[in-house]
Amino acid sequence: MALSIDTSPLFRFIETVMAGATPAVWLRQIGVAVLAVALAWCLSHFLLRRVQPNARWKFGEGEFARVAFPIFGYLLLIVGRALLARHQPVTLLDILAAILVAAMALRIAVYVLAHVLPPGEALRKVLRTLAWIAWICVILHVTGLLPEVTQTLDEIGFSAGTGKQRYSLWLLIQGAAALALTLTIALYVARVTEGRVMSEQALDMSTRVVVSKLVRIAAVFIAILIALPLVGIDITALSIFGGALGVGLGFGLQKIAANYVSGFIVLIDRSLRIGDTIQIGDRKGEVKEIASRYTVIRGGDGIESIVPNEKLITEVVNHHTYSDTRITVVLPVSVSFDADVERACALLEEIARKHPRVMRDPAPAARVKSLGDFGVNVELTTWLGDLAEGESELRSALFMQILQTFRNEGIAIAYRRREAAPITTSATEESDE
Repeated sequence: MALSIDTSPLFRFIETVMAGATPAVWLRQIGVAVLAVALAWCLSHFLLRRVQPNARWKFGEGEFARVAFPIFGYLLLIVGRALLARHQPVTLLDILAAILVAAMALRIAVYVLAHVLPPGEALRKVLRTLAWIAWICVILHVTGLLPEVTQTLDEIGFSAGTGKQRYSLWLLIQGAAALALTLTIALYVARVTEGRVMSEQALDMSTRVVVSKLVRIAAVFIAILIALPLVGIDITALSIFGGALGVGLGFGLQKIAANYVSGFIVLIDRSLRIGDTIQIGDRKGEVKEIASRYTVIRGGDGIESIVPNEKLITEVVNHHTYSDTRITVVLPVSVSFDADVERACALLEEIARKHPRVMRDPAPAARVKSLGDFGVNVELTTWLGDLAEGESELRSALFMQILQTFRNEGIAIAYRRREAAPITTSATEESDE
């Protein structure tokens, strides 16, 4: 296949050189390019200093001046090229315009994707791939090979489906690009909407989380429905995938689907909210995150438990802050039967009242719970309003103070006493004596 590069910017540049263009022709083009870049830099940094955007209305990651700079540069270069093209060739400016388009696309991609995707190796790989694609497209455009490459890719393909629809390699590349673009826009819109909703203090936190997740799911679904028809792919082919997905849900994915559905039920009925204190099984702690599939519970020991959302629906959950954010901390203490129980209860209440984290209203209360095998079981009930600070430290401090105070007051702690077994001698030993 013959390659036609007669209309390429590079060929026109070489043709201008071979035609004997004067140095003034090149100097004027260089001057327009330098002036456009300088004005773009001034405009972008001037606007950045004058306009201080609110963090709530942030649409990307990093400074917007990095995006505005190539945009202003390209627009100014196009204006300068149009004015200069009336009097002389502008082949150098054509090449510079292609380079600025690639730089503009990459800056926008970094600004948007860094706001959509989490930071890490995956983001770096995506940006590196986009950079390679952008500069390869610039090289193909400048050399005039881009139409030939697209035509070659369009000739490589296959037919599939009942209607024998032809799928070429170029069509698949266009479909992948359209899907990536629409998904990026969808996730970008969802992220921006999520930021607005999560910062809305008038709404309950659970409602904000539900709205954010629904917006994200709807945006991704709409992006897929828009992207595939754009490149001529029949979306009815997705019915096969839908049927396979249904079979998968019926067999191996039902637990996963149940967790996702349970997550939305928990968020919608507002039975759990971020910051609540719950206990499921032997795990007690604060709800730190309610995700689509799981809920994160942070215990007083600092360990974060990932609980599948299905357990929050099917099992009994002890909710310590459902109607009242205050919780009780109960400390069991056993004193001997010979101890002054009334004095012991009064000391327990006094110890609790002196601790700064124990609430004064309701007041601490100590009462006899039961008569045990080895002593009197007394129970100290205190109220705590700042569970986020931890419960273990409070228990430890109160128990240490109780031990010290009871020792000073002569109140004995009940404990199991072992009696020595009587010493017996055998009949043989007695006869020997």
